[in-house]
Amino acid sequence: MARTSATIEPSLLDTVSTQDLYRELLLRIGEDPTRDGLLRTPERMEKSMAFLTRGYSMNVTDVLHEALFDVDYDEMVIVKDIEFFSQCEHHLLPFFGKAHIAYVPNGKVIGLSKIPRLVDVFARRLQVQERLTRQIGEAITDAIRPQGVAVILEAQHLCMMMRGVEKQHSSTVTSAMLGVFKTQLQTRNEFLSLVRRQGNSF
Repeated sequence: MARTSATIEPSLLDTVSTQDLYRELLLRIGEDPTRDGLLRTPERMEKSMAFLTRGYSMNVTDVLHEALFDVDYDEMVIVKDIEFFSQCEHHLLPFFGKAHIAYVPNGKVIGLSKIPRLVDVFARRLQVQERLTRQIGEAITDAIRPQGVAVILEAQHLCMMMRGVEKQHSSTVTSAMLGVFKTQLQTRNEFLSLVRRQGNSF
């Protein structure tokens, strides 16, 4: 009987390099890791996975450092069409799309370039879209205590497109409405109207 990862002593895995693990994976799917095209693939896979999951080595405090400003402004701030790429934690296949984020300040704002970076902190991890949506909204709330935050993610999932149901044109939309975006219908509708003006599908 093949041993599952739960039965393997951690100390045994500690002696195996990440590249060797990828090399073993290539063998198990029926490939020859010694052939010319795959000879350096374990090295490339290691570097690629480190890049794709670099969010684990990032944190919100560092990203927003020196980018929080005291401003006398209490109208809605929207940054939309932020491209993001993540990986489904169930199949390790990519999902990708656009994020639309708004907040109503309460005396403090975030430097605009930092909002896409904040998305990457959480997107560049193994994720589910629902959690990712919520994490972005909560991070902004914790950072500047605004009157409210709204986050909408629309994404395509390769785990639905390449496998499983194999539906090529479906998209998934998730939202997190916090503060005034949750309690005030007019504020929420204003956000949705402004984001939809450029033809977003939700």
